[in-house]
Amino acid sequence: MVTKEDVIHVANLAKIELRDDEVEKFREEFEKILEYFDVLDEVPEDVEPTYQVHDLSNVFREDVPGESLPRELVLMNAKHVEDGYFKGPKIMEG
Repeated sequence: MVTKEDVIHVANLAKIELRDDEVEKFREEFEKILEYFDVLDEVPEDVEPTYQVHDLSNVFREDVPGESLPRELVLMNAKHVEDGYFKGPKIMEG
C-alpha cells in the first residue's frame, strides 16, 4: 500500500511541491499503477512481445506531378534569400 509519506518522499525526490489534496490524489494514482504492475506480473514469461496490435497499411496517394507554386510566393516570407533561392548557413569551410 502506498502511504502519504511515500508520495511526499517521491515528490521531494522529484523536487515537486504538492498541496494536501494533491498528495491524496497521487497516492490513489500510484496505487492504481502498482495494481496494474500486479496484472502484468501474471503474464506468462513465454509470451512474445506485441509491438502492434492492428495490421498496418500505408495509404499513399498517387504521386502525380502537379503545378508548382510561383517562386516569388514560396520565398515571400523567407528570412534569407539569395538569387531566387533560400539561403542557409554555411556548414563547410572552403
